[in-house]
Amino acid sequence: MNHRIGSYVFGIAVGLLVAWYAYHWVSNPERLEERRRQEDAVLQARELLIERAGLEGPEIVDPLNPQRRVGKVYIYPNEGGWEVSGYYRRDEDDAWHPYLIVTDVESNVILIKVGDEDPALAALAEADPLFEVLP
Repeated sequence: MNHRIGSYVFGIAVGLLVAWYAYHWVSNPERLEERRRQEDAVLQARELLIERAGLEGPEIVDPLNPQRRVGKVYIYPNEGGWEVSGYYRRDEDDAWHPYLIVTDVESNVILIKVGDEDPALAALAEADPLFEVLP
């Protein structure tokens, strides 16, 4: 009988401890602020990709819009800036093209890499040293 009561007390104590830890983890303002900064970085990366690559109405898969069947997408902190990877396509008939955008602390573009064989993008890469087209 005493063993059973001890098990109940132990179970309740562990449950309360886990609940307390989960509440503090979820409501941590630093974690929420980090998430907000990540979302802002991804939204900015979308705008940079559309602007620099001259895309009109692309379909984009990124950390805010993941689709595992297309591929994995990431966002990493990088010396105060961000590295955002994803995929885009111009329309339903186009293949998915990978991209990587690297920004610095002030959200300036350091590098944009795209895996696309579009001749217009190749010409853009010739003129813009921050833009790189991968075969």
